[in-house]
Amino acid sequence: MHGEYKVPGGKLVVADLEVVGEVVRRARISGDFFLEPDDALERINGALSGVPVGASVAQIAARVRGVLGDGVEMLGFSPEAVAVAVRRAVTGATGWADHAWEYVHDVPREPALQMALDEVLAEQVGSGERAPTLRIWEWASNAVIVGSFQSLANEVDLAGAAKHDVTVVRRISGGGAMFVEPGNTITYSLYVPESLVSGLSYVDSYAFLDDWVVGALNELGIAATYQPINDITSPAGKIAGAAQKRFAGGAVLHHVTMAYDMDATKMLEVLRIGREKMSDKGTKSANKRVDPLRSQTGLERADVIDRLVGTFGARYGLADGTIDAGTVAEAERRVATKFGTEDWLTRVP
Repeated sequence: MHGEYKVPGGKLVVADLEVVGEVVRRARISGDFFLEPDDALERINGALSGVPVGASVAQIAARVRGVLGDGVEMLGFSPEAVAVAVRRAVTGATGWADHAWEYVHDVPREPALQMALDEVLAEQVGSGERAPTLRIWEWASNAVIVGSFQSLANEVDLAGAAKHDVTVVRRISGGGAMFVEPGNTITYSLYVPESLVSGLSYVDSYAFLDDWVVGALNELGIAATYQPINDITSPAGKIAGAAQKRFAGGAVLHHVTMAYDMDATKMLEVLRIGREKMSDKGTKSANKRVDPLRSQTGLERADVIDRLVGTFGARYGLADGTIDAGTVAEAERRVATKFGTEDWLTRVP
């Protein structure tokens, strides 16, 4: 059994296992990490011998940590990273390079249709109708997107939304509310098979799926880092928020909204929680605009997108994909029956 885990911001850890019955008989850990002293690797491999294939990451990491003792330096990885690589081996996880990725830079669409498309496209990946896909969204109108479990009344000032011509919709993933304006945000979705995140905890999968975009931002000169559980930030402030949805059919939806040039004053008139956060920070007024990507890169939005997509393609490969008329028709049907309905929007009043 073979499993790989690229530590977000760190090194690659590879686990090659010989399994007999339900127990690891022999293990070989390798990678581009740094480890001192040299014989610590033999101790790690020895600790993995006899591990039940059903052991958790915490249990495996504890075994590894127990044989290391004082004076061992692990640079770019950790006992937990070794454990994740082992779990990915025994669960048959796939790597990024095991998939043929497609890229869609979509046309502008109304908010409810965007919500429905996310569900349809993820289901298509789960059923094998569609290859794993990176989709860049374009918005046809202003929107607030509340998380699946958020209270509409607590999160959104509906009078403020009406004042600023903001459409309010609810997505299928959890997390917090997002404020978007066409041209001022960059939103993308990854539709991936569950096997890509097999062996990872829910929290670890966020960092794993965001690692490429953090790297792309670093290449643009932004000191971006992943902030658990679902944020990408920089010294100048938060850049992006991510959310996920797991599907019974074997797919994972991971979508991210990044601030390119946002009107913070308008946002605070629409999002109630935004006011709370500003108050908690002791901030009396918002800057007129929040523009971490524009100000930190000096690039036009289209150029930032090209650079981000270029990094993904260089790492994992990308072929042009499409969203056909049948897919759009199915999404429109779901707008009429679910995403565009008052029942869905107010499922948590």
